[in-house]
Amino acid sequence: MVKSLQLQADMTQEFGVCVFDVTLDCEDGAPVGSEVNQANLIVSLANTAQAAPDLVAKSLSRRVGVRLHAVDHSAFSSDVDIVVGGAAQSLSYIMVPKVESLDDVELAVAAIDATTRPGQRASPLPLHVLIESPAAVHRAFDIAAHPRVESVSFGLMDFVSAHGGAIPHTAMGLRDAGDAVTLDQFHHPLVVRAKLDISSACHAYGKVPSHCVVTELRDEAGIERAAKTAGAAFGFTRMWSIHPGQIRPILRAFMPSKTELKLAARILHQAQREDWGPISVDGKLHDRASFRYFWQVMERAIQTGCELPESMQDLFPARIH
Repeated sequence: MVKSLQLQADMTQEFGVCVFDVTLDCEDGAPVGSEVNQANLIVSLANTAQAAPDLVAKSLSRRVGVRLHAVDHSAFSSDVDIVVGGAAQSLSYIMVPKVESLDDVELAVAAIDATTRPGQRASPLPLHVLIESPAAVHRAFDIAAHPRVESVSFGLMDFVSAHGGAIPHTAMGLRDAGDAVTLDQFHHPLVVRAKLDISSACHAYGKVPSHCVVTELRDEAGIERAAKTAGAAFGFTRMWSIHPGQIRPILRAFMPSKTELKLAARILHQAQREDWGPISVDGKLHDRASFRYFWQVMERAIQTGCELPESMQDLFPARIH
């Protein structure tokens, strides 16, 4: 956790914007019997992270969240009391794992709100939820529709194991680039269906779909390939890493290409000159629908720390670097 927070601070300085979240883990990260100690440690880390003097001096904000235990776990109430009570002011979100239904979301929201002290936050804590079972996938649209849910993540490994051996273990991993046979996480039909349902639910309600982990810890080429597939073919706009070495390959995969950025700049500038009416660029029609798309390309470039074309100075003056 300390290494991840330091890397986040370093890369925020490097890019001039926070390009990835750090989720401190009360669930899988806590040894059995040490849940209270883990929660107290996380409170200290979260509060210290937001007080980092170098970032504060440059007005650079960072995103730190905490994953609690599931709402039906015996440690959930203790997690909420310690983490929310001690660090709500420093957190960007709370992650709730193993969400099965809308009722689970409501339980989490009620507990978090009851623990947040008056004046501790200017706005309620958003929820990031983790969907990890076939039944939860079935309810993905209802879950994503909840106003406090900011992001929905897919828990691949628990999803596969929930099928009692009906899905092969290969679906937890990545097949090699030249392998056209193995049913990995991007080719097993049940896993593909789950990912598409979660992504579609998020886009239906304006929430952030976050793709699952890649367990191949140090295969940078495989990680980048997986992230590109998750974004381009499945519609995910964020992706989990489980090792600091995975962050830059994921970031590269979600960055728009220089070619796409140049095209976006041309289209947006011409649209601006035409007062955002329909235009022709390279013999192709563009109107407000494509203007919105290419504006979002620029926003994605900002979020991933890209250097924007100089011609974008007038439209995005605060983010040219």
